[in-house]
This record gives sequence, structure tokens and C-alpha cells, in this order.
Amino acid sequence: MFDLINGLPVHPLVVHAVVVLLPLACLGTIALALRPAWRQRYGVLVVACAAASTALTPVATSSGEALERHVGDPGVHAQLGDQLIWFAVPLLVLSAAMVWLDRRRSSDRDGRTGSVGVVRVVSVLALVAALATSVQVYRVGDSGARAVWGDQVASGK
Repeated sequence: MFDLINGLPVHPLVVHAVVVLLPLACLGTIALALRPAWRQRYGVLVVACAAASTALTPVATSSGEALERHVGDPGVHAQLGDQLIWFAVPLLVLSAAMVWLDRRRSSDRDGRTGSVGVVRVVSVLALVAALATSVQVYRVGDSGARAVWGDQVASGK
């Protein structure tokens, strides 16, 4: 299904969306964790980036498997790419929880719901998830670039 569009492989097209949106979600989550005042204004945008990149990650891996049938095994890149969803999902869940808890706490005038401590714990977990996801995105991208370009650049073709 995710093989070709107009004769071109889907994988590079979808991967570029993930490569842009997932790091943006990571940077946004880090910013929101460190600057709580920004959560009201930018929280929905950060969660939307995380949601879109999480939804596109399985499309990228499926299209990569389809591309693999045409060009051969990309080695470690495929293994790292398959692991990326396990970083994207926690980032999405934790960034959404951080924003939701913060909004819920700020909308409750009596202070009965959601303590500041819970929001802080979730923010720290979201920060850790964003840092881990950033590292994994780098690892996947680096291995993919090496799989595609490594031999050509090294040999001077």
C-alpha cells in the first residue's frame, strides 16, 4: 500500500514529514516543560505536531519495508526505524498530559484538581521523553543517510 506514488517511493516523502514534525514536537515539549507559561498558547500546536508525527511513523516504516524490496536491506536503519514508534508514542502521551493537566489546573479556580506537583512530574517525564526521542530520531536519520549515501560519498562517485 505504501510503495509508490507516481512511480516514486513513498518512503522519502513520508520520512521528511516525520523528520520535521517529530523534532519540532520534541523541541516544543522541551520548551513547554521549561516554560509553563507557554503551555496555554502553544500546547495544542506541540501536541498536534506530536500526534501527526506519531501517526506518520508507522507509514514511514511500512513504506521503508516496501522500498527495501526494491533496493535491498538498509541494515541497522530498518531496526532503528522500527523502534521509533516506541519513542513517539510516549512523547505524544506525556506532552498531551502535561498540557491537559496544566489547563485543567489553571481552569479550576478553587485549586481542587491537579496539584502543581503532578504537573511537574509529568513535565519532567515529558522532558526526558523529548530528549530520548531526539536522540532516536538522530540515530535513525544518521543510519538512513549512511545506508543511502555512505558508499557514494566515501568512494568519491
